Amino acid sequence: MAASTSQHPSELYTFVQGRIERETTSNPWLSRIRLARQEAFNYKADDGLGITSVLIYPLDYEKGKRYPLIVDIHGGPESCYHNGWVSSYGNWGQVAAARGYFVFMPNYRASTGRGVAFAKEGLGDLAGKEFTDVLDGIDELVDMGLVDSKRVGIGGGSYGGYFSAWAATKHSKRFAASCVFVGVSNQISKRNTTDIPYEDYYVHWGMWTYEDFEKVWDRSPVKWAKGSTTPTLILHGKEDPRVHPSQSLELYRSLKVHGKAPVRLVWYPGEGHGNRRNPARLDFIMRTMDWFDHYLQDGSSGMPPAELSYPD
Repeated sequence: MAASTSQHPSELYTFVQGRIERETTSNPWLSRIRLARQEAFNYKADDGLGITSVLIYPLDYEKGKRYPLIVDIHGGPESCYHNGWVSSYGNWGQVAAARGYFVFMPNYRASTGRGVAFAKEGLGDLAGKEFTDVLDGIDELVDMGLVDSKRVGIGGGSYGGYFSAWAATKHSKRFAASCVFVGVSNQISKRNTTDIPYEDYYVHWGMWTYEDFEKVWDRSPVKWAKGSTTPTLILHGKEDPRVHPSQSLELYRSLKVHGKAPVRLVWYPGEGHGNRRNPARLDFIMRTMDWFDHYLQDGSSGMPPAELSYPD
C-alpha cells in the first residue's frame, strides 16, 4: 500500500500479520531538509458544526508573533485534506511555510471523508455556509493570536478557484490577495460550457438554472466584482474542458473594469483543468508565491513583475 506522513510524501509499505514495514525510500534527500510543523486543526463553525483542517506553521515560528496566512482551498468540493504530505505544485504547503506563512487547509462542509450527509451539506448552497466555514476558521486563527487579519490570502483550483474568486469579490474586505486557478466566476455561463452538466445538477445544485436564475447569478463572483479591493491573480489552462477558460476572462474583465485593485490573467497553452507539464507547474508555484509575497509580506502596491526569474 502507499502512505505518507506530514514530513514525507508517499512511499510503499507492506502490512503483514499486524506489522507495517516501509519498502521504498524514493526521496532520501528530504532527510536533509528542515520542514515546518504540521498538525490537524479542528474548530467549530458558527452554527456549531465541527470542521477539520490541516494547519502548517511558519518554518521559524515564534510564539506570540502574528504571521501572514494563506488559505489553501481544495477543489471538488467532493475532496478533502488529510494530515499527511500535502505539498505539491498546486498546494503551497511547506513552500509557503518556509517563506514565513501559516497555511490553513480547511475541510469545509461538502467535503468528503465524513460520510454522505456531510458531503451533501453544500447541495444547492454553493459558497453559502461552506464558505462561512472557511471564514470561521480564519477568525479562530486570528483569535488565537497566530494570524494577522490584515495579511490573509486565499488560493485554490477548480472549486477552490471558485472560492478564491468569491473571496476576492463578495468578501473582498477580508482578503489582501487571491490566486484563482481554473476557477468558476459566472455560475450561469459555467453551467452552459462545462463537460459535467449532470454532475452540476445532481451533485452541486440539485436544480437547473432556469428553476432559480436569480440564485445561480447571486452565487457568481462576477456579480460582486464592483469595488473589489483584493489584488487577484487569475490562472487558467487554455484547453480546460471542465471550467471553460472564458470563466477566467469574465472574472478578469469584471475586476479590470469594476474593481479597485490590481488584477492579472495568465494563460497556460496546452494545459487543461490543472497543469500537467513541469514548466507550467513550476511557473504556477513561482508566480503565485510571488503574488502572495508581494501583497502579504512586502506590503507593496502595483503588481509584481510579469516575467519570472527562474532558478538556474
